[in-house]
Amino acid sequence: MTEPPRKRMVKPPTGGLEGGRGKPARLKTAKERTPSQQAWLERQINDPFAAKARALGYRSRAAFKITEIDDRFHLFKPGVKVVDLGLAPGGWTQVAVQRGVKDIVGVDLLPVDPLPPAQILQMDFTDPECGPKLIELLGGPPDVVLSDMAPNTIGHRETDHLRIVGLIEAAIDFAIEVLKPGGSFVAKAFQGGGSDELLALLKRNFRDVRNIKPKASRQDSSEVFFVATGFRGR
Repeated sequence: MTEPPRKRMVKPPTGGLEGGRGKPARLKTAKERTPSQQAWLERQINDPFAAKARALGYRSRAAFKITEIDDRFHLFKPGVKVVDLGLAPGGWTQVAVQRGVKDIVGVDLLPVDPLPPAQILQMDFTDPECGPKLIELLGGPPDVVLSDMAPNTIGHRETDHLRIVGLIEAAIDFAIEVLKPGGSFVAKAFQGGGSDELLALLKRNFRDVRNIKPKASRQDSSEVFFVATGFRGR
């Protein structure tokens, strides 16, 4: 007696990428989205750091950038005071708080959900009144100044880059003005004109200055991070 054919319990593979990975996920509809918005959303969906950030409850994938920097330079210690410039949505402050920082203030133009014990100021950092308010909220000079700031772009490459450089320079000037001797400064920057001048300014005021690219920073991005430690004092 002939046995009936066995049913297949698993469907045969229908495709995929090299190494057994599935095809990158694509959004089913692009309704009311620009091509750049569509590309950004698809990149987020397929980004392993973005997925890991969601799984761990981090507010952004940027948390892994500051985590790697802190693992290397040991910025966040119990008892230090920290200022976070451009903190929205709060990933950097979130990591600092998790690592024992209790005295931390942040500022951003955008509203940010509470991150106790951090104090959050919704304000334009370039407003002359902003710096003194941050130091007042912090209760004294900081040990660490962080800057993840980036200006709104207008689509003109040269102009946008100049605005980025100007904002980084403002963050450096603020750090030099308020940091405790021996303090540290971290800022997101972008490769291009003006970077050498910014690094030279940091080297005049800090004992050690590094230009690094964390693993969580996308390889196709010109994004880099300035890490300056050992502030010489004013």
